[in-house]
Amino acid sequence: MITKKGILLICMIMFLGNVISAQTFKYIGADKCKLCHNKPATGDQYAKWLKDPHSQAIKTLSSQASLDYAKKNGIADPAKEAKCLKCHSTFDRADAKIRGTILASEGVSCETCHGPGSSYKSPAIMKNQAMAKTLGMIVPDKALCLECHNKDNPFFKEFNYEAYSAKIAHPNPAAKK
Repeated sequence: MITKKGILLICMIMFLGNVISAQTFKYIGADKCKLCHNKPATGDQYAKWLKDPHSQAIKTLSSQASLDYAKKNGIADPAKEAKCLKCHSTFDRADAKIRGTILASEGVSCETCHGPGSSYKSPAIMKNQAMAKTLGMIVPDKALCLECHNKDNPFFKEFNYEAYSAKIAHPNPAAKK
């Protein structure tokens, strides 16, 4: 026989399951981010990203150094190899494929570092960082950067988080923290 507490527990589990499944954030791609992040008033992040090596990360996999490394290590095409794509694109390590509808040609895109934007993309939400964070936005930190910028990378160069994050800084002056 099910007690009132049992029914309440079942209802709570069902409710929490719906809340958790409703929190599935989707990747939307840099072109969607560009719609708002291409103006001086919001920091022109898109143009800064285009000039940044992250936007060209996938192209480096076709460099002679990458092709030579691949050949020596039994990799047919580094631009299609999960071990390489995990740091040179917006790659889902769990599913071993490019995330959502994002193109590999985007390289390390906005959502690689800031999380899937489907739920926080609206201007009203983006103006409130605390709200955006509850809707999937990530504020990158050293630990996130070290997922790729580490000694497991065959082309590793010493990584100074403070210096490199200053080089790629792209704050939004309109955002409230």
